[in-house]
Amino acid sequence: MAHLRWWQRATFYQIYPRSFADGNGDGIGDFVGMLAKLDYLQSLGVDALWLSPHFPSPNADMGYDVSDYTGVAPEYGTLDDFRRFLDGAHARGMRVLLDLVLNHTSEQHPWFVESRSSRDNPKRDWYVWRDPAPDGGPPNNWNSAFGGSAWEFDPPTGQYYYHFFFKQQPDLNWRNPEVKQAMWQAVRFWLDMGVDGFRLDAIGTIFEDPAYPNHTSKLSQIEMLRAWRENRSPEEQQALMAEFMDMFKHQFGRPEVHDLMKELRALLDEYPGDRVLIGEDDDVAYYGNGDDELHLVFNFPLMRTNRLTPAWVRANQAERLSKLPPGAWPCNTLGNHDSTRLWSAFGDGQHDAEIARVNAALLLTLRGTPVLYNGEEIGMTDLLLERFDQLRDNQAINLYHFAVGEGISPDEAMRMAARMTRDRCRTPMQWANAPNAGFSPPGVQTWLPVNPNYAQGVNVADQDGDPNSMLNFYRRLLALRKRTPALMAGDYVPVNEEAQDYLAFLRRDEDSGQICLVVLNMSAQFREARFTLPWPSARCLFSSHGHEGETAHLSALRLAPFEIFIGELTHGRA
Repeated sequence: MAHLRWWQRATFYQIYPRSFADGNGDGIGDFVGMLAKLDYLQSLGVDALWLSPHFPSPNADMGYDVSDYTGVAPEYGTLDDFRRFLDGAHARGMRVLLDLVLNHTSEQHPWFVESRSSRDNPKRDWYVWRDPAPDGGPPNNWNSAFGGSAWEFDPPTGQYYYHFFFKQQPDLNWRNPEVKQAMWQAVRFWLDMGVDGFRLDAIGTIFEDPAYPNHTSKLSQIEMLRAWRENRSPEEQQALMAEFMDMFKHQFGRPEVHDLMKELRALLDEYPGDRVLIGEDDDVAYYGNGDDELHLVFNFPLMRTNRLTPAWVRANQAERLSKLPPGAWPCNTLGNHDSTRLWSAFGDGQHDAEIARVNAALLLTLRGTPVLYNGEEIGMTDLLLERFDQLRDNQAINLYHFAVGEGISPDEAMRMAARMTRDRCRTPMQWANAPNAGFSPPGVQTWLPVNPNYAQGVNVADQDGDPNSMLNFYRRLLALRKRTPALMAGDYVPVNEEAQDYLAFLRRDEDSGQICLVVLNMSAQFREARFTLPWPSARCLFSSHGHEGETAHLSALRLAPFEIFIGELTHGRA
């Protein structure tokens, strides 16, 4: 295990700053609040903290519309507050990664204010401007990923600017070397301060086809929205993803991105401390040759299903691991600030707690670096917003208006928005069974409603002293991972692949010689697993049913419903 780099050994934890901890009582999370929770994060057992954007922003996209790449949003504090947070994390042995938005800026960024001021402004070519089509309309029929045209007309200058996301997020023109130079300066600003790396937002969108051809997809945006709103099978979801990619094929995944990632990697490699890059994409091509582009690329296909089954996980691992270039390291996650929470995404409405624990064990025992999202460790769930005035996510607000404009009733449009809004998984962290869940002082209106289930034990304080709580389940798993070389560094070998209800695999570490067997019963029934392995028994290292330290006979391993078993294989007779 000694040969592993820190980011291969680490468990990453995403903090959504706006919703993590309110330190000044204004209903919005901030660095003072985050600093006060560092001891909690250390006790959880995570090793690296990824912060969603904390930069100054008008918040058209909750911080992903950056107006200053080297500052701190006033609602989050000051640059000195950030430094104290960074130093505090480092003092506790935790690394800190920032979210780096490369594709676009805010329309209020000084660069874009200059760019749109006139056609001959020196920064005009810092963004993507085009003349209208002959009929005066947009240059082509490209769509914004958030609904409507990807082009916004600017009357004073008589041209359209391009935006893959909101119109408030104009795309930078990375073909202009001045843009690259300015952005690399911002990167160096944070690296010089001691930041340990970056999670790169939406890297596939950075370049678009310079010929600007029309797309030919036959699926309309409203049909796509309707389809995503419905519960679909994994196969149907894959087909929808293919349709989605066809709709945006000229706006996404250009080969030029790879040269840019190599340049950024070389920049980070100039710095000591093994700084790291994680890409928000699932294309393994962004690993480059395994050592010249990104360090980690998310395995998003793992989470693109309504239920994690043994067959689904086996197929994902077989495909994903076989595609990795030599030397590349996997990276797995089951949730983030844009997606349904783990508890809500994969539950069956009856065994949600048990399924959430099995899926957490899956994430923390698969080969690769796991990435957790804040709140998963206490079993936080999505919050279904019922009123339009509760929405803060402009993606959902825009989609609501777009749907109504397409003839969908307001009630149905609200149900669609409530299901699709990212607000549902961004509600404030639940710290205690107290007003506002302990996130903000009593009487303060939080920026999003607090999920009322904080009063039913879904909070840190109630779970902290309960040895059987979800929080302490995560702590046990994370501690086991740290002290078990096979779980940290070992390869992945599936076993009993014909089993339909349970998933079983080996993790084998060559350096230590340790071999672990992981068995996850993903069903609500008792199952007996029979293994024909060179080892007749295993010493139980972790059990969801209290069997740690016992010897398990592998010729007939009896599994309770949703049981989690992690055993170290032993030689000879038990």
